[in-house]
Amino acid sequence: MPMFSDDPSSCVSPSSPSRSKNMDWKVRGDMNRPLPVFAFFLGAALTAAFVFLGATLDVNWRFSEMAVWGNGARDEAKPYAELAELLKNASMEDNTVIVTSINQAYAAPGSLLDLFLESFRLGEGTARLLDHLLIVAVDPGALQTCRSVHRHCYLLRPDGAAADTGAEKHYMTAEYLDMMWARNRFQLTILELGFNFLFTDIDILWFRNPMRHIAITSDIAIASDYFNGDPDGLHNLPNGGFLYVRSKNRTVEFYRRWRAARRQFPPGTNEQHILAQVQAPLTGQVGVRMQFLDTANCGGFCQLSGDLRRVSTMHANCCTGLPNKVHDLRSVLRDWQNYTAAPRELRRRGGYGWTKPGRCIR
Repeated sequence: MPMFSDDPSSCVSPSSPSRSKNMDWKVRGDMNRPLPVFAFFLGAALTAAFVFLGATLDVNWRFSEMAVWGNGARDEAKPYAELAELLKNASMEDNTVIVTSINQAYAAPGSLLDLFLESFRLGEGTARLLDHLLIVAVDPGALQTCRSVHRHCYLLRPDGAAADTGAEKHYMTAEYLDMMWARNRFQLTILELGFNFLFTDIDILWFRNPMRHIAITSDIAIASDYFNGDPDGLHNLPNGGFLYVRSKNRTVEFYRRWRAARRQFPPGTNEQHILAQVQAPLTGQVGVRMQFLDTANCGGFCQLSGDLRRVSTMHANCCTGLPNKVHDLRSVLRDWQNYTAAPRELRRRGGYGWTKPGRCIR
C-alpha cells in the first residue's frame, strides 16, 4: 500500500502503472512539498501519541506507587482519582488549593469550623478564596457538616477502623501524633498529584490573603511560632499548621526524606519537631528554598502581632484545649469587626490591637 498517496486509485498492486506514475510524481516531481509536509504531520501525530501515552503511564504509576491512606481500599486508583477531581475543581489558575482538615468535634455548631469560615466572610477580599478551599473530613459526621456549609469536601479516614477520629485530639497524645503524620502523608499525596497546596489549621482565622507574603521563588513557605526576623533563616522554628508547598520533583523528594527521617527519632516525636531538626540539611540536599513567614503578617498567640493593618491570619497556637481556642478566637473575631467598623481614617492611624487571649495566654 502506498504511504504517501492521497489518490484512492493508488491502492492497487505494485506492478500497476498508475501506482508507478503516482509514486514517481510524489517522489521526483514534487519532492519539496507533499513529502515533508506529510512527514511533519506524521511526526507531530506520533509525538502527541507518545506524550499522551507517557502522561497516562505517569498517572497510572503515581496511583500505583502511592501508599494507601484511607478506608483500606484495594483499588488505589479510585480514591486518588476522586481526590484529584476535587482538587481540580477547587484549584486556582496556578493549581493551588487551600486545604484544611476537620473532625466532628471541630465541625460542631459554634466550634472552630464556624469561626474559620466566618473569618473568610469578614476579611478583606478573602470571601472569594472559599471557592478554592478543600475541607478534608476524617469522619462521616464531619463530612456531613461540611457538605451542609461548603462546596468542596472530602472524606479521608486514617488507617485503623477502631480509631475514634471524631473526638478532640489532645496535644502530643498518641492519637494526636498519628493524626499529624497522617496529615503529612496526605499533603505528600497532593504534591504527587501535581497540585500546590496552602494547608491551614482549622484554628487559624483569615482576614487578608496571606499568599501575597509568599515569595515567588519559595518552594516552601511556613509559619513560625517565633519569627527571628530572617525569612530565609533555617534556625526559625517551623509551625506546620500553616504551610505552603509548590508541587515540584524536589518538594516531593523533600517530603519523602522528611518522612523517612522519622526513623531516626524516638517514638512519639511529632513531624514538626523533626522538620525543625532536618530542614537545614534537607533544603541543601534537594535544592529547596524554604521561607519563614513574618508573624506580623501571619501571626498567632505565641507572638501576637500588634498591628491590625498588616495582619493576614491569626493562629490559636501556644494554646491547648478546644474550648480555650474557641473562646479566644471569638475575641479575635470581635476585635477584627471593631477594627473594620471604624472609619478609614482612624484605621490608617493605627492603634488597634488584639485583646489578650485570656484563656490561652495567662
